[in-house]
Amino acid sequence: MLAARETDLAHLVIDKRAMVASIPIFNELEDEELDGLLDIAMTRSLEADELLFERGDDGIQIFTIMEGRLKATAEGSDGRELVISIMERGEVIGEIALFDGERRSLRVTAIEPSRLLVIHRPDFLRFLERYPSVAIKLLSALARRVRRVTSLVEDAVFMNVTSRLAKRLLSLARLYGEPAERGMRIGIKLSQRELGELIGATRETVNKQLRSWAEEGILDWGEDGQITILSPEGLETLAMLSNL
Repeated sequence: MLAARETDLAHLVIDKRAMVASIPIFNELEDEELDGLLDIAMTRSLEADELLFERGDDGIQIFTIMEGRLKATAEGSDGRELVISIMERGEVIGEIALFDGERRSLRVTAIEPSRLLVIHRPDFLRFLERYPSVAIKLLSALARRVRRVTSLVEDAVFMNVTSRLAKRLLSLARLYGEPAERGMRIGIKLSQRELGELIGATRETVNKQLRSWAEEGILDWGEDGQITILSPEGLETLAMLSNL
């Protein structure tokens, strides 16, 4: 019985090591360096819709997604949420607070059951001092995050809701697209509310637009909420339109 339990624990350690080694910011570490990282790391599991941290929380930990998907959101003055980014396996969460030591600037929740690598800020800062190549990769991840937010701001200022939704569906298709019999299926399920949060619109507005595009044959909107893009050219044309 004891031997079996020890074997199970050994498999868990090997599994964790393999998963961490496959994460892009850590995949160039030597075995000794990887062992040093695992010595200071823990894992945490989240259920779908479970909160990871709230805006204003202390930024005392950094997270890397090992399995699952999470979303980072901000809340407007009217109480509506805007999804800043959807993050999946290999992405880092909390890197801004890691560098500046300030409180969390966004709210992060799990979209689906997820598993995270967790490292406390002081331990990780010491690790970065020893292995600066990881710090450079973190800065690259932070730069991509800034570009993403800049794009959201530009879209909100220069594009109408129809164009923003078209552009976001095309982006989701590029990231999560799966070939289907009649087009490209978006391989991630998002509710109408979540799609609205992604573009700064109400659920009702998203519902109306999806129904209209389904009637026009631009996309197929299944009863299960799955979206299949039938005419990417049509969406691309709509994404180029604006109110200005």
